[in-house]
Amino acid sequence: MERSWASSRDLLVALEAGGGRRAALERAVRDAIHGGRLSAGERLPSTRALASDLGLARGTVAEAYAQLAAEGYLSTSPGAPTRVAAGLRPAERDGAAPDPLPSPDRPRFDLRVGLPDVGAFPRPAWGRALRRALSEAPDQALAGGDPRGRLELRRALAAYLGRTRGVLADPEQIVVTSGFTQGLLSLCLALRGASARSLAMEDPCLWHHREIAAGTGLRVAPLPVDEEGALPVPPAGVGAAVVTPAHQFPLGATLAAARRSALVAWARANRTVVVEDDYDGEFRYDRQPVGALQGLDPEHVVYAGTASKTLAPALRLGWLVLPRRLVETVAEAKQLVGGTPTLEQWALAELIGSGGFDRHVRRMRQRYRGRRDLLLELLAERAPGLRTRGVAAGLHLVLELPPRGAREDELLERAAARSLGLLGLGPFWHEPRPDRQGLVLGYASSPEHNYRQTLATLGDVLDA
Repeated sequence: MERSWASSRDLLVALEAGGGRRAALERAVRDAIHGGRLSAGERLPSTRALASDLGLARGTVAEAYAQLAAEGYLSTSPGAPTRVAAGLRPAERDGAAPDPLPSPDRPRFDLRVGLPDVGAFPRPAWGRALRRALSEAPDQALAGGDPRGRLELRRALAAYLGRTRGVLADPEQIVVTSGFTQGLLSLCLALRGASARSLAMEDPCLWHHREIAAGTGLRVAPLPVDEEGALPVPPAGVGAAVVTPAHQFPLGATLAAARRSALVAWARANRTVVVEDDYDGEFRYDRQPVGALQGLDPEHVVYAGTASKTLAPALRLGWLVLPRRLVETVAEAKQLVGGTPTLEQWALAELIGSGGFDRHVRRMRQRYRGRRDLLLELLAERAPGLRTRGVAAGLHLVLELPPRGAREDELLERAAARSLGLLGLGPFWHEPRPDRQGLVLGYASSPEHNYRQTLATLGDVLDA
């Protein structure tokens, strides 16, 4: 039988019953120090607080502290809190040093796709929006509520998406999610519940999205992509199709007008939906804005958007604009996979309503265009003759590799040796395509201060 106590610093120590109580407490503290759960300098509860937690006499705790101090485990002084003595280290396990915590691979230079420049996050504007959310949100808002998300954000999104992306949305048709990943998972679960067995996804596409769909039991069928975007006739029998019409990911094509109409007609004829992943639709440079596919038929297209590329992935905010018949089932599926932070929803609604979101997008559009131009200049100088794709919009482009010359894996190895983060085209294909090799170059994630040096490093990799 054991008795446990928790300090004010949320430290748990097991106190074995039986034997001397003071000795048991001393052993428990020693074990916590040796096991690394109490680190050097860690403050311990007062003798009064610990005695109350454990049901011990205060004198028993004081004597245990005094004994541990005499042994060098604790540091005590009059009027000061009791702390673990400085210089103590956890005991090694099996003669080996403790395993270090895993850390992500952080290259010095980064051209990996998928992230915006988080250093440009509009901290002052977001701080003001969050403070206003804290002051105006009713107490009940902190308890959760509608699984579709806060009505304030759904209203703000309906107005913003209609104005900037041509989305036809009623706030009642919007479900706020924790990013696109949760939205796709919720959709796949809802499709499975409606007896769907397969899902078409572009080939190439982000492999993580294929894994999400497959994890719900759906068979993923490839939907080929060419210069005009995804082919508009998915394989027979699929329950839905996921596409990136504004800027195909990763090849960068814009879905041709005839294919947009044909894809919607396919969904209508098969009584199913097309899922439109509009992951970076706000960023375009050398072309006119392309409206959302959803505007052609709101009852057969699911529009999916996210703040991950416009603001920051850590906000975990995304949204689905759904056909009315799917709202309830998707909201129920979303409840199974988790909620979405409430205060952040209020803050985003405030940022959109104040115009701060539009101002940030316009500012970043100019910054990313400048970065893209520098990258194209570098490629023209250091990789003349190699074709680039998807340069008119978005946060990345693809550099195609010729059949003869350095292979994708060779270039990635050279980049890694120079601490340059790169992604090859290979993982995006459903099946290996040795005949279609390339580099997917994201120009958004690198910090502004070392972007030019990052490009110079890429040039060295290409020269080698």
